[in-house]
Amino acid sequence: MFNTRGIALATLGAVLFGVYLRAYRPWHSRWGATDEEVARAMPGDELTLRPTFNVTRAITIRAHPQDIWPWIVQIGFGRAGFYSYDLLDNLGRPSAEHIVPELQHIEVGTWIPMSGKVSQETAFSVRAFETNRWMLWEKAASTWAWKLLPIDEGHTRLIIRLRCHYRWDRPTIVTDLILMEIGDFPMMRKLMLGIKRRAEHGSQQSRETAAATAGEGTLAPLNTYRGGGQ
Repeated sequence: MFNTRGIALATLGAVLFGVYLRAYRPWHSRWGATDEEVARAMPGDELTLRPTFNVTRAITIRAHPQDIWPWIVQIGFGRAGFYSYDLLDNLGRPSAEHIVPELQHIEVGTWIPMSGKVSQETAFSVRAFETNRWMLWEKAASTWAWKLLPIDEGHTRLIIRLRCHYRWDRPTIVTDLILMEIGDFPMMRKLMLGIKRRAEHGSQQSRETAAATAGEGTLAPLNTYRGGGQ
């Protein structure tokens, strides 16, 4: 005798999986990115030639690359956090709302922890970078690339690409699939929005400071001129 409830659940599962593969996954895998950005070569592409998970996401930030770069440099568990859902990815510790000077020095090999355990399986390390332009992280079977592209005098595109191979023989493959296929997008979206908010706020403060300084610089000669002319 067929288990009607079991068949119904299996059918529903198959339908939802089909919707995920045909609609949701293609949408979230290129959230915010243009066709050109999806097709653009990114640092590290050559390290993972046929990834089973490949996403390119992008966002426009009203700030210069040098105003965004420091926020990226200090990312990491036990560092500045991920500007995302701190309860889930930073054990409840609030992500930094300011630039942390002691976290601004990076070099090839610098660890970017994803959790409390640091190893090639659990943490990224800096593979290569060009200050204020791009950075490449790498860990076992995975790369994470960051790129900053100025689009005009006041706006920059932040492009992120994550590529990895699923290793089906790993004991943690089910957890890996849940984290990547379900958990990755909401966390990454929140991270990018978090960088945008922080960088734009800092850039606005810099502009206001520069404007105030410039105003003070022009008022002094003007007052001196008027005083001497009367």
